Amino acid sequence: MVTWLYAQRLSGQTIQNRGGMTTAETSTRARWEQDYLGPEYQKQTLDLGTDEEGAVVATLIRHRRGRSRLMPDRSWWQRVVELKGPEPRVPREVVLYLHGWADYFFQTELAEFFTNRGISFYALDLRKYGRSLRPGQSEGFAEDLEIYDEDLAAALKAIANDVGPDHRVHLLAHSLGGLIGCLWADRHPGVLSSLILNGPWLELQGSRFLRQIATHLVDPFVRADPRRIFNHPDMTAYWQSVSSTAHGEWDLDPRWRPANSFPFRAGWIKAVLNGHAQVSRGLKIDVPILMLLSERTLIQADWTEQMQGVDAVIDVNQMARLGLQIGSRVMVNRYSGGLHDVFLSRESVRLTAYADLGHWMRAYGASAL
Repeated sequence: MVTWLYAQRLSGQTIQNRGGMTTAETSTRARWEQDYLGPEYQKQTLDLGTDEEGAVVATLIRHRRGRSRLMPDRSWWQRVVELKGPEPRVPREVVLYLHGWADYFFQTELAEFFTNRGISFYALDLRKYGRSLRPGQSEGFAEDLEIYDEDLAAALKAIANDVGPDHRVHLLAHSLGGLIGCLWADRHPGVLSSLILNGPWLELQGSRFLRQIATHLVDPFVRADPRRIFNHPDMTAYWQSVSSTAHGEWDLDPRWRPANSFPFRAGWIKAVLNGHAQVSRGLKIDVPILMLLSERTLIQADWTEQMQGVDAVIDVNQMARLGLQIGSRVMVNRYSGGLHDVFLSRESVRLTAYADLGHWMRAYGASAL
């Protein structure tokens, strides 16, 4: 109910101007369309107004389990009831997934883990990412991470319209999405039931001192041209560990998840550094937090066999320490052989992580289980 009230208050605003961008009232009429992931996946485009690059949208994706799909952890008599009984009620527990940098939602295994347990699953492709990226737009660009409050408000309103007001939301966020989700949860107490962080990017690789230096270095470029692109070395090792066209097992769309990331623009770099600074000062997230991390970090340009079982993006020890200062109820789980996105790791690692995720949802999403 709290989530529904928040979504109604924020997403139903009249047109206003914010930082050169016009935000428009989001329609309450749901229009779900077939998504490319398959017949059980639908998407809804969320209108977020316009900016200097044109129309701005976010995209909400949902997974709806077919009646013939059997839940693998149900007893035989529960399966009979499921097949013979009336349509199941809409679950009260909702998981909303938030992707990372140069990323989008494609993790059907993750979606089906939740829906097979009676939990509604939604994912959000943020503005200028994935399904929401429009021709001529600067990929993933934002000058302030707080702008994503609008994306999340529109998504929560659409979810409330889909499942009704009596539901609870658990935010599952990866990498940059973990940073965005932490800052959003800190600003919006009382909205979530829990926060699940999968390899969150809460600090610049290295140290707070390096971040402070980087902030001062990028400032003049932001003032001159926030969309100025900074050259960076090719760092494709993590992509190679994930992509089925290299050493991984996952099909990635090269438009939405290129091998060498999106361009790094000055304004975006400053926005991320500012977000890291907020985390460093400490957050007061008011819900239980589960942080999932690889056991080991190895960051290098060239792929080697070792890259198949490490985090090649963030300093996992640094993230574990930061977990202690973002909320008062934080559990940190480490996985030997885990990738940056734990749920893209090899199967044995994923199964362990899914078991832990199931325990978490039984503790904090008990109305569904």
